Amino acid sequence: MSKGPTRKMVVKMTVLMVLLVFVAFGTVLGQLVNIQFINGDYYQEKAINQQLRTSTINAARGTIYDCNMKAMVTSGTVWTVVLSPADIDSDEKLNKIADGLAPILGIDRAVIMEKGQNKKSQFQIIARKVEKPVFDAISTFVVDNDIGNAVVMIEDSKRYYSYGDLGASIIGFTGTDNQGLQGIEAAYDNVLQGVPGKVVVAKNAYQTDMPFDYETQIEPQDGSSLVLTIDESIQAFVERSLETAVQENDVGNRAAAIVMNVKTGEILAMATEPDYDLTKPFELYDPSLQSIIDAASEEDKEKTTTDVFNYQWSNKAITDTYEPGSVFKTFTSAMALEEKKVSASDTFFCPGYQIVGGIRINCAKTTGHGSLDFWGALQKSCNPSFMQIGERVGPHLFFQYFKSFGFTEKTGIDLLGEAANTGLYHKEEDLKPVELATSSFGQTFKVTPIQMITAFCAAVNGGNLMEPYIVSKVLDSDGNIIESTQPTVRRQVISAETSAELCKMLESVVSISGGRNAYIPGYRVGGKTGTSQKQDKWNEDHTARPYRIASFCGFAPADDPQIAMLVLLDEPHGDNANGGAIAAPVLREVFEDALPHLGIQPVYSESELENADTSAPALVGLTTSQAQTKLTQSGFKTKIIGSGDTVLKQVPSQYSTMPRGGTVVLYTSSDTGQEGDVVVPDFASMTLSQANAAAVGAGLNVRITGIGLESTDAYCSKQSIAADTTVLRGTVIELEFLHKVDENVGNLIE
Repeated sequence: MSKGPTRKMVVKMTVLMVLLVFVAFGTVLGQLVNIQFINGDYYQEKAINQQLRTSTINAARGTIYDCNMKAMVTSGTVWTVVLSPADIDSDEKLNKIADGLAPILGIDRAVIMEKGQNKKSQFQIIARKVEKPVFDAISTFVVDNDIGNAVVMIEDSKRYYSYGDLGASIIGFTGTDNQGLQGIEAAYDNVLQGVPGKVVVAKNAYQTDMPFDYETQIEPQDGSSLVLTIDESIQAFVERSLETAVQENDVGNRAAAIVMNVKTGEILAMATEPDYDLTKPFELYDPSLQSIIDAASEEDKEKTTTDVFNYQWSNKAITDTYEPGSVFKTFTSAMALEEKKVSASDTFFCPGYQIVGGIRINCAKTTGHGSLDFWGALQKSCNPSFMQIGERVGPHLFFQYFKSFGFTEKTGIDLLGEAANTGLYHKEEDLKPVELATSSFGQTFKVTPIQMITAFCAAVNGGNLMEPYIVSKVLDSDGNIIESTQPTVRRQVISAETSAELCKMLESVVSISGGRNAYIPGYRVGGKTGTSQKQDKWNEDHTARPYRIASFCGFAPADDPQIAMLVLLDEPHGDNANGGAIAAPVLREVFEDALPHLGIQPVYSESELENADTSAPALVGLTTSQAQTKLTQSGFKTKIIGSGDTVLKQVPSQYSTMPRGGTVVLYTSSDTGQEGDVVVPDFASMTLSQANAAAVGAGLNVRITGIGLESTDAYCSKQSIAADTTVLRGTVIELEFLHKVDENVGNLIE
């Protein structure tokens, strides 16, 4: 009979069993601790992903309004079309879906077929931003063909632009995920975007959706809206005139313009031309930009493409720096007046150049201006005079005012991408005699356009440097104001007295000197021209005329400034491509529309009233004698064509604008004959007297725009009806006259 286990063996077995239990339990416990506590979040997320499918519902971005509550950018409901291959149980069903959706969506059916092969997926996007008509067509297709959950449409939103491309460089655009990428859309993205919603659907063990009862939807919260300081009408005036200037002057490096409320810093308009299509921002507006990408090497192509698109999207008014040229003489004048380094009676002599530190620095007028007083130096934009004024101010005060006017810091405008011009100007210790001389008339340093207009407003508004801004209010989804921007004074730079005197001086630049192309009858406009050389883009041999920037900065009314505007044309081409000739007329065109729009009424002088345009009276149906009497009483001349006694037609037509004292042609017969047809002369480059004589000889009326009838050195730059066109006798032709600006911009430094 065999013996049983000894006591010693039992003890060993018991100990071994206990150890095995403890090891096994410890292992299980360790795994539980790892799963529950150490990596709990990971496994919880994995479980949720297995059990739930979450789809995001994008919130509607807030509306962007102009200052008059005109909706410039809105959001509308669109849909994302999603294919769920896991819910497609046969190839026949997939083919049916591809055949049905491809023509509705306008995509290749092969794309749908490819996405439908991923049988484990329930979320394959086949189209984004689908609008209501397409949504309805897809819904009908899904129902009629019993597609079920194989095709799902998720609500989304899309941006719509009420005024087309207006304000493109300000507004910017969003990406496919509704995130702001440029402009206001990017700068205020966290305000506009809102809070996305969710649709959470439970999944079974086969990874397909559970019934509708297991679905939870969390509604999105719409974004807040913005009220801009931009005035849609003024923005349109600016873009129209700036685009014309770019085309007419073959501007090579785009143009920019800013209109600002002088007293508050509100931006009423800001434009870069050419701009881009807000609905197609990833398409290049300029074919030459594509050629830059095409010319890049393979290793540089990606970077070049990025750089080209950033150039297209950039807001030149805040991102670029430039040498301001003679517009800066405004600030040299301001600091000299404030520090009493110069008075109105002081005189300066200009032989056409100034020798500074052994270097000859030329005047724009190389033959010289001779003797000039202070006002004359500004009116004639004389470089040697301002070099002498800068010397009186000295490097210390010059730099202090340069800094105080804001040229060494960002303006703080509420847009992304404002350039910092650090290192692009002379610090006080670097203002040696030559640097001080060239800086005094606006060369050899750079500023941004937004710095320039902000500083200019300080010079004419009583001396206060304002912080520019472009968003005035933030509204919640119910339209309540939740945030409001108030004008901010950074500092007072000059006294109100100095500012008032400077306004008078700048008004004289427009009324009698180089800024005459900004003259508007009935309005007191002040301003300063600028034609600067791009020293960093000069032809290598220095023998040809360098690249230039033509600019003009002006304001109105001169006796109580309300708005100011900067116009900048970068690299214009042409023989007369200077600020007074091509930038000042842009300001005039904008102000002619903007000032009445803002409720600023004209106040005409006696001579302006005598030459002011008026309206043709209503004469059709009157007898010829009645019509003649009425025209005589209104101060018009009369010409009758036809043998009848009753006026059947009049040219110009009733209530149309025509020059005072013009001729109204009365037609008393339906057959005007050859006497009624006249050919429009070519008025190009004619003087006022020559144009009037040509118009009278042709039997036409001319309406003069531009610098006005008082100028003796004006020339016709534009006519409303092309030469050699046949029109009815008496037709009004609008002629634009510009001042002949003699700015011989040669090499400044020799």
